[in-house]
Amino acid sequence: MNHNISILVADDHPMLLKGLIHELTEYGFDVLEGASNGAKALEIIDLQKPTIAILDINMPLLTGFEVIEKCKERGSLTRFIILTSYKEKEVILKAQKMGISGYLLKDESFYEIKSCIRSAMNDEFYASKVFNEVLNTEIYPELERIKYLTPSERTIVRLIAQEKSSKDISDLLAISIRTVQKHRSNIITKLDLPSASDALSLWISKNKEIFLSL
Repeated sequence: MNHNISILVADDHPMLLKGLIHELTEYGFDVLEGASNGAKALEIIDLQKPTIAILDINMPLLTGFEVIEKCKERGSLTRFIILTSYKEKEVILKAQKMGISGYLLKDESFYEIKSCIRSAMNDEFYASKVFNEVLNTEIYPELERIKYLTPSERTIVRLIAQEKSSKDISDLLAISIRTVQKHRSNIITKLDLPSASDALSLWISKNKEIFLSL
């Protein structure tokens, strides 16, 4: 029964918040007081322990991701659904790593939200099509390419992603700059990147979040 499922909705857009609360209530869910910022959402989750929290990412005081991180640190049993406009791979990668129950775009129909809630209650992940499209076309292929790198080369990649220069890397790893440059050359060859001097830096910048998660 839907009335046994308590839901918190948190979004800093008043019309969207009001509309979603209305739709969920009409569908018979036990909808808690809405939250227009992350701090309020965290407070409600702590006190009322909703079954599901539907969170926007960008909110005042605490982002949706920060709310989820804090709740998981506290051992919360609430299931989390992200409702957002973000389609960027760095955001999707971060969401995937957080163990959420769903990732939906705000332009989806309410039917999709209901489907997501049902899946969450069955401990199944549910997402908008764009989520898997980005994973399959932009994230997983790059992860496959990275598999060909040695542990030392992956370390070099992570440090470049942290905007470290060859001199910085040389100092940090206690190796010569020539060795760093050799690693960079090997990485470029293994990843089949163009020979331009900035090719590796540009590729890493484009996929920074992937490398920092290694």
